Amino acid sequence: MTALVLTLHILVCIILILMVLLQSGKEGMGVIFGGGSQSFFGSSGAGSLLAKITAVCAAIFLLTSLGYNLLLKERVREGDSLMRGVTTEQPTAAPEQEKPAVTFEEPSSSPTTQGAQQAPEAKPAPEGQQAQ
Repeated sequence: MTALVLTLHILVCIILILMVLLQSGKEGMGVIFGGGSQSFFGSSGAGSLLAKITAVCAAIFLLTSLGYNLLLKERVREGDSLMRGVTTEQPTAAPEQEKPAVTFEEPSSSPTTQGAQQAPEAKPAPEGQQAQ
């Protein structure tokens, strides 16, 4: 039954695409923005044979979409997945390398490095002279 509904659905889909492409536009882009001079259906009713076939195909397309969904509803269970039977290779993990230990030690203060790291202390200016 599902094969019949799916086949009908695909055929109607193709016919619907062809019917829409075969129809010619009434006017330019002005119709979209409400600038058309004719009403939507006009005085001749729903339109030509192509428009009627398109409407019928659209209705059948809608019904087959809903019908196929209802038919498949019985097959699909909650938690069911398309990927259930698929097996994948697990990548081999590289052996963990030991990381160096992090320590928080104060740098040793040696006389050679101490003078290079510290700026010379500023001496106060003698009285009566301003520092520049």
